[in-house]
Amino acid sequence: MKACSVKKLILFFLLWPMLAPSVHAEQRLRMATTTSTDNSGLLAVLNPVFEEQNKVKIDVIAVGTGKALRLGRNGDVDLILVHAPAAEETFVAEGYGVDRHPVMHNDFVLIGPADDPAGVKGTGGLSDVMRKIAQKNAVFISRGDDSGTHKKEKVLWKYAGVEPEGNWYLSVGQGMGAVLKIANDKQAYTLTDRGTWLAYRDTLDLVIVYEGDPVLFNPYHVIAINPERHPHVNHVLAKKYIDFITGVKGQAIIRDFTIKGERLFQPDAISDITHRYRGSGSPEASR
Repeated sequence: MKACSVKKLILFFLLWPMLAPSVHAEQRLRMATTTSTDNSGLLAVLNPVFEEQNKVKIDVIAVGTGKALRLGRNGDVDLILVHAPAAEETFVAEGYGVDRHPVMHNDFVLIGPADDPAGVKGTGGLSDVMRKIAQKNAVFISRGDDSGTHKKEKVLWKYAGVEPEGNWYLSVGQGMGAVLKIANDKQAYTLTDRGTWLAYRDTLDLVIVYEGDPVLFNPYHVIAINPERHPHVNHVLAKKYIDFITGVKGQAIIRDFTIKGERLFQPDAISDITHRYRGSGSPEASR
């Protein structure tokens, strides 16, 4: 064999690993979820377990629920984990999502300055609380991003018969963690999910001023993107993730995830792991 041929053969074998597609290429799962879920720190504990078990990588896109649903409609992700039941049901009914399953819940809480300038502490019902904030022109920070939290906030104003507007009402278009920081800087009121509140509480000079009303219940569901609508999505891997997060291992991780001894989420997919929610949907049920 000629020397030049030997050199070409050696070069070929050296370059082959770079030129040939790897049969062991890492699979990737694209998941859109809410900033509240991501900010809580839960996914940083939950997802690595699935990645290790399945030798895959999860690409998390943390946005508001409205944006997550749009990413799903466009087929830009393989599944979504969100918390806006009415919007989720529409998403599935329109044929964009399949395999919708309950995963977990926490609740929303209203937080504000310790000196409570609107005087809402001790107020009887949630609608009265919202009306007081508006009547006192107390600064309120709204996410304003079509997230599940923003959708819930709009429902609360509607129940209270208030159209929030004016200098006191600031719609900032930010995720939950950023909104908490803004509310802290301005010593303002805001609505947050309890999980993110617990994750950020020690960094904030704010307190819970209202909690416990059943209308503040906050359920999360996982939904796979419909492969018939978007054939390119990785439905097999999405289904594996759904089986994991709603299965015994995933639900136990959710149950055991705490910050300073406080549980951030209650698992909802397995009855012998969770105590299921039994509250009324009435906004004034706690009166």
